[in-house]
Amino acid sequence: MNRIAFAFRSFFSILFKAELAADIAQAFGYTRAAPVRVAPAPKPIAGPADGAVQILSILQRDSRLIDFLMEDISAYSDEQVGAAVRDVQQQARKSMERYLQLAPVIDGVEGTYTKAEVSDVKLIGNVPASGKAPGGMLRHKGWRAAKVELPATAPGNVLAPAEIEVE
Repeated sequence: MNRIAFAFRSFFSILFKAELAADIAQAFGYTRAAPVRVAPAPKPIAGPADGAVQILSILQRDSRLIDFLMEDISAYSDEQVGAAVRDVQQQARKSMERYLQLAPVIDGVEGTYTKAEVSDVKLIGNVPASGKAPGGMLRHKGWRAAKVELPATAPGNVLAPAEIEVE
């Protein structure tokens, strides 16, 4: 009969107090363990996708780059497209210069012979079967991000919020 009483008391003690009564625990040889400390959840770590979304968000905010790229421009004249591109390019360049420091992969003059001494080179043209060449004509100097200083933002995938004008 004592076990049935222990069972009922244990059930209701755990249900309402979230712990086993001390006299029942002692009767069955259980000792009270030190309270378990739960580690705080780790902060979400921003990954490369977050940085890409953030850069696109900045370019959309400052120059409406995504609006321009997603619009069908086939109906516009070359003059209209040229005028739009000039403004988008100027604003996008200012934004990139504000948050990124870009440097060429090869600091050389395009159209001149250059040795392939760096690893970040894409060989084009008559590439030997070995995939290696001592050098060739520099067609594009390439770009690398020498420094990235993006403003702190919450991770997410919204590039630009929808805008509703209230009249």
